[in-house]
Amino acid sequence: MKKIILLTGSCLLLLVISAQPVRQFGQLSVKATQLVSADGKPVVLHGMSFGWHNLWPRFYNKGAVHELVKKWNCTVIRASMGIELNDSGYLKAPARSEQLMRNVIDACIKENVYVIIDWHDHNLHEKEAIEFFSRMAADYGTNPHVIYEIFNEPDYETWPEVKNYSEKVIAAIREKDPDNIILLGTPRWDQDIHLAAADPVKGYNNLMYTMHFYAGTHKQWLRDRTDEAIKAGLPVFVSECAGMEATGDGPVDHKEWEAFVKWMDSRKLSWIAWSVSDKKETCSVLLPAARSRGKWKGNVIKEWGQLVRRYLASYR
Repeated sequence: MKKIILLTGSCLLLLVISAQPVRQFGQLSVKATQLVSADGKPVVLHGMSFGWHNLWPRFYNKGAVHELVKKWNCTVIRASMGIELNDSGYLKAPARSEQLMRNVIDACIKENVYVIIDWHDHNLHEKEAIEFFSRMAADYGTNPHVIYEIFNEPDYETWPEVKNYSEKVIAAIREKDPDNIILLGTPRWDQDIHLAAADPVKGYNNLMYTMHFYAGTHKQWLRDRTDEAIKAGLPVFVSECAGMEATGDGPVDHKEWEAFVKWMDSRKLSWIAWSVSDKKETCSVLLPAARSRGKWKGNVIKEWGQLVRRYLASYR
């Protein structure tokens, strides 16, 4: 009986550790092109992104985070702070925006999962970004849970423009936080990753570059382009992806989604699915009837949400 109790205790301990990735992996870093744990072993994170905070603030709370960790098996959660778009964006409502972000960051730290602080914008706002990330680094930089995503999806900016912006924001973060991972966006909604591979930011450690895909629009060509970037030495993190068209709507392309997942698994690429929201579109995983604070039953989880949840569960 004593052996059974010890075995049971060991199993319970293993379950606790596996449910707390920060406890398991510790301080993340980048080795060559691979995200690695504190002991230098490859790490692959999987999780969900919240929708724009200024459109779906009701989900930015500890209950929703707890649900994503315990029921969806998320090892990383992305908090997406909308910068423009409406009067509730960061530029017009900075205090409220930052508080909603802190709600999610604090909850993720308590749950011992990684959290991405995402500057969710398509335009350059260098001054505001430097000020915001300086505060985040000062307040959270000692927590290994934190990952900074400093420019969600540049659209028509050139890579030299994005690179110049990135270098300034990185410098501000590194003044307060010397080692947490920083994710850099690339032009054309994070599809022109080859431009960054040809001229990466130098002089800083633990940088990765984001690639985003929507399987109904982006096909083998984007996988090939990303493979070439990795071969050139660029560390890649898929911080946003989904199975439908790039509009966020239309049917899920199951064949292409499966192809992308198999490809990411084979390259040991971390990925985050879009999004925890309740908009009437395919990529929103919840229906409006879903509770704000989690405890989402199957009847309020849409097709895309059910699919993603199954994939996330497969990594247990």
